[in-house]
Amino acid sequence: MSTPSVPPPCPHLAAHRLSSRPLRFLRRCLRVRPLGRPEIRRDPRELPRCSPCAAASPSPTSRLYACLSCAAVFCPSHAATHASASAGPGHQIAVDVDRAELFCAACGDQVYDPDFDHAVFLAQSSSLLPSTSTSTSSASASPALRKRRRVDYRAWAPDPAEFALMTSADPTTSASASAPAGLRGLNNLGNTCFMNSVLQALLHAPPLRNYFLGDRHNRFLCPRRTPVRHRASDADRVACLACDLDEIYSAAFNGDRTPYSPAKFLYSWWQHASNLASYEQQDAHEFFISILDHIHENIKDDQQKSYAQGHGDCCIAHRVFSGILRSDVTCTSCGFTSTTFEPCMDISLDMDAGDNSSFGVANTKSHVRNGERGLAGVNSKVLTLMRCLERFTRSERLDAEQKFFCEHCNERQESLKQMSIRRLPLVSCFHIKRFEHSSVKKVSRKVDHCLQFPFSLDMAPYLSSSILRSRYGNRIFPAEASDADAVSEVSSEFEIFAVITHSGKLEAGHYVTYLRLNNHWYKCDDAWVTRVEEHTVRTSQAYMLFYVQKTFYYKACERAATV
Repeated sequence: MSTPSVPPPCPHLAAHRLSSRPLRFLRRCLRVRPLGRPEIRRDPRELPRCSPCAAASPSPTSRLYACLSCAAVFCPSHAATHASASAGPGHQIAVDVDRAELFCAACGDQVYDPDFDHAVFLAQSSSLLPSTSTSTSSASASPALRKRRRVDYRAWAPDPAEFALMTSADPTTSASASAPAGLRGLNNLGNTCFMNSVLQALLHAPPLRNYFLGDRHNRFLCPRRTPVRHRASDADRVACLACDLDEIYSAAFNGDRTPYSPAKFLYSWWQHASNLASYEQQDAHEFFISILDHIHENIKDDQQKSYAQGHGDCCIAHRVFSGILRSDVTCTSCGFTSTTFEPCMDISLDMDAGDNSSFGVANTKSHVRNGERGLAGVNSKVLTLMRCLERFTRSERLDAEQKFFCEHCNERQESLKQMSIRRLPLVSCFHIKRFEHSSVKKVSRKVDHCLQFPFSLDMAPYLSSSILRSRYGNRIFPAEASDADAVSEVSSEFEIFAVITHSGKLEAGHYVTYLRLNNHWYKCDDAWVTRVEEHTVRTSQAYMLFYVQKTFYYKACERAATV
């Protein structure tokens, strides 16, 4: 299999690799902090400062870089001046003193070297392993002794004295009310707001968050990322998006509030989706589907590995986001119904406001259940999420070109098609189709209509059981026994936790994520995270809506857990 194409490497780094002695020396200067973040080893009594301006500790908007050729320390602006003024190659490449990331002062961007990234990974891996003497003694120890060293999991909660000590020692604990855990900005790496918006939603999806923070996928033990001695080259290494996502979770929840750069994740995604490897703006929904598909590919092959045993027979992406849709196609001539089922990772909803019958306000039970009683009389053509779902699940007549083959009539007939939801996922993602493309007129446009959506959503009216009951009334309808099981195993009550919005034009827009944490809303605009009012979220142009079930049901212990 050929290696997927990625954007061309930095020419200054390529030239610097020809004289790679400073780069090899730099690898020996790596060290890893207790939380797993690499940095450059230095005297703890020394405080790095920019040589010309004496700028000290790095801030969220300014870093300190050490030149690989002369070891002088500069801020970004003076690093560029030093690179242009110095003679000879090598002065353009520097290293972030606090994060151990390569930086090209001439290009003004981070650069990546496979050998250096591999050295960072080895340093992180070795920090989790015991010393050589300990490893030798462990190897010679008996299996019974190694078994006795294992420690069973026991839940721990701090007592009042321990909690007071942690509060006084960790400022992030005392500030939890104003800054919830995991709330951290993501740097824009060049038209990557589409990626940052989706990552923010994934970081705070409760089932996915619990999976990665529970160490269910350890990037240091994953066989896809573990270094192999006999590989031909670094290009043969397989990127694992699940490992990179695990690293982002660790960075988001380690208490550091400075913006994080998901550069490794972007590079790994480029390797998986080589056709999208560029700095052009991408669609957030397409990126979301692509990420789930690649996480599924990464994890499904490792389900039988030792570190993944007992985690279920399906990958975490499908366990969290996958549902099942039911499609009923009924022949208008004889009434025969053909039923098919298909999995879905999200539901795409149209925003066509031309049909007043589908979007006009009506005081139906589903609207009242979802808190829309007061909309009547305000705007008779308001667009709401519930009406989009009604349009999605209502019966529609197929065109003459879409006649299906009726098994009863033994010929193609006109038919009616109706969609419904057979099984709900733990996290429901609704994609609002704001981008329309006409193959006939050869034009594209963005739908700027405002969409109203509830914070609490009852999905019961859109389930297959409800749709069939509405279709057949009190008569016996052809529902399978598994349909009842699919409904009873999950809750139909959902709570919103993330909203991805799109502002601007179709060809030049910007993605922003709103997160609902501790009953407050936060706006994640790349590196900037600010608290906003509820009204700001309700009036935004929602592009993707993320809802999580209010209650999780576990078969093994037969008890419910409320989020």
